[in-house]
Amino acid sequence: MSWSDPGRRSLLLAGLAGLGLSGCGFAPAYGPRGGAAALRGTVTVDAPATLEGYRLRERLLDRLGTPTEARYVLGVEPTETSEQAAISADGVTTRYRLVGTADYLLRDAATGTELAAGTVDGFTGYSATLGTVASASAEEDARDRLAVLLAELILTRLIAAAPGLSAP
Repeated sequence: MSWSDPGRRSLLLAGLAGLGLSGCGFAPAYGPRGGAAALRGTVTVDAPATLEGYRLRERLLDRLGTPTEARYVLGVEPTETSEQAAISADGVTTRYRLVGTADYLLRDAATGTELAAGTVDGFTGYSATLGTVASASAEEDARDRLAVLLAELILTRLIAAAPGLSAP
């Protein structure tokens, strides 16, 4: 095998790229020095007492962990609307689209200082042609998927803002 072999060249280039990243201060988000470390187990989630609020709160806590030291408070305000996405020739809705939006605000628990804020949105769909029970189940599944999507979008933004936070 010679250096002109494409597989060997790829390996060499990947190694050189890794060295370049290690010199620039790159750290994985969930690594010991990554931005997510400052959020893990330190965020209390404040969501409205609605089904949408409950779903979003649970998804956020799944990823952030149960707070052992409440250093931050994350306020979230989800909204959800349902739209007709497909209508048959005889006027029957066969598919729905759930559109969700969530405003979020991360504050320091001790001082109330705003650390990060924004709005995320997304959508998911479900079929309504499966029968009454199956359609209701598909709708609930779509609502759960929407909560996961909104939680992931919020977490992505918080991790991006996390380098300004101090790790526990």
